[in-house]
Amino acid sequence: MRVLVFGQTGQVARELARRLPAGVVAEFLGRDQADLSDPQACAAAIAARDIDVVINAAAWTAVDRAESEEPAALLVNGAAPTAMAQACAAKGVAFVHISTDYVFDGAGDQPFAADHPVAPLGAYGRTKLAGEAGVQAAGGRFAILRTSWVVSAHGANFVKTMLRLGAERDQLNVVADQIGGPTTAADIADALYQIAAGLLAGQPGGILQFSGAPDVSWADFAREIMAQAGLGCAVADIASSAYPTPAKRPQNSRMDCSGLAAFGITRPDWRVGLTSIIRELKS
Repeated sequence: MRVLVFGQTGQVARELARRLPAGVVAEFLGRDQADLSDPQACAAAIAARDIDVVINAAAWTAVDRAESEEPAALLVNGAAPTAMAQACAAKGVAFVHISTDYVFDGAGDQPFAADHPVAPLGAYGRTKLAGEAGVQAAGGRFAILRTSWVVSAHGANFVKTMLRLGAERDQLNVVADQIGGPTTAADIADALYQIAAGLLAGQPGGILQFSGAPDVSWADFAREIMAQAGLGCAVADIASSAYPTPAKRPQNSRMDCSGLAAFGITRPDWRVGLTSIIRELKS
């Protein structure tokens, strides 16, 4: 399987490079080779290569900044994956794209099905939803993988922030009324490769959802981080209203991930993945 990956230094792209399956050859394009703010350059990169599948692991992920820079975020999260999907369709190449739980409004307390009506709360969700729509309209073989709460030993993420603050403070206030599934970048990378192989084998794609289990609050996630890291920092529950941000976060990020069963993928235990992340950071 010959794979072209958009992304090089992000959490998922780094794990895709580290977890390359046997028999898979992959090329990773960073911003210097394919800038997502230039969608046609991304399409040209696909047209110029002899490949079987494209994985888009690059995106505008600055959720709060998207509120004030939505046109720029829309170019990266909407126009670029649309152009990629169109180039893949024209070439007969499968396309796998990462999306987010932010396409939902976060209402209720039940897991969102993949076909649940979408209603993003802010700019980031709107731009990712535009990307989903463009990929679907392109008409090729595709899979859109919605995921949530991505963490790893790389980059900036919740685990690394909690470890840093937990080593500095006796207590942290953490939001307890937002519930979702933490998902390690390593698990996402493995799932992306399985989905890509499935598409090439004739498995129908469409919109899929993937997050770690069990669903948990940010506060309880923080407690598990402190416990596994051996930190004595206490975690106090607070409401989202006590920690205002420019972008409103979904309170319910639970997702129904049953559609991945067709690819032989089940929800991973994020606590196991967390152990691996902490071990890597300590080493």
